[in-house]
Amino acid sequence: MKIDYRSKITTKLQLKIRFFLYKKFLKRPIDFILSLFSIIILSPIFLVLILLVRLKLGSPVIFKQERPGLNQKIFTLYKFRTMTDKKDESGRLLPDSIRLTKFGKMLRSTSLDELPELFNILKGEMSLVGPRPLLVQYLTLYNDHQSRRHTVRPGLSGLAQVSGRNALSWNDKFDLDVKYVDNVTFFLDCKIIFLTFKKVFIREGINSGNSATVEVFKGSKTEED
Repeated sequence: MKIDYRSKITTKLQLKIRFFLYKKFLKRPIDFILSLFSIIILSPIFLVLILLVRLKLGSPVIFKQERPGLNQKIFTLYKFRTMTDKKDESGRLLPDSIRLTKFGKMLRSTSLDELPELFNILKGEMSLVGPRPLLVQYLTLYNDHQSRRHTVRPGLSGLAQVSGRNALSWNDKFDLDVKYVDNVTFFLDCKIIFLTFKKVFIREGINSGNSATVEVFKGSKTEED
């Protein structure tokens, strides 16, 4: 049986062109339109959450933190706060497990705390789909493979989030992030968005098994030992 190598090469080239066109020219406009539309439609929910967070958790209502984005450029991430500012007698913040209230857990399990990130998407700092933006101090801990997650905009949701979220090990998350970077397509983004709604609905993989919040990343060498 004769293999048509020309046809295979042509097909691969066409896929690469589609990949490039979507990633370079279409993904950002789609993000802008959908984030703006979502903010308008969800504005009543935003107002209700602002009031509830203020009453139950205090102020400021919005939690702000610097995160690395595209090409490791630092930006300010917006989220609804999910923890109180309770401190011990020495003035030090109490452990996360104590400050994370029942209401805060509900916000996290439904991902409602992440709705303000729609403004990050609108500003061009994030995308609807991409690797999640992690802490700035992790930048020096990544190996070359893991650093590739920063060659695209970070996302509100990503391949790692719909594949296990906080139930996955750090290495597994990073492998999925890089897999996404190498396979960005419109159909993959649509699939991840659909699976995100499904995961949020069944509240699967919200927290890791050993912590109220996700464990700290200490570097690949430490995790593999």
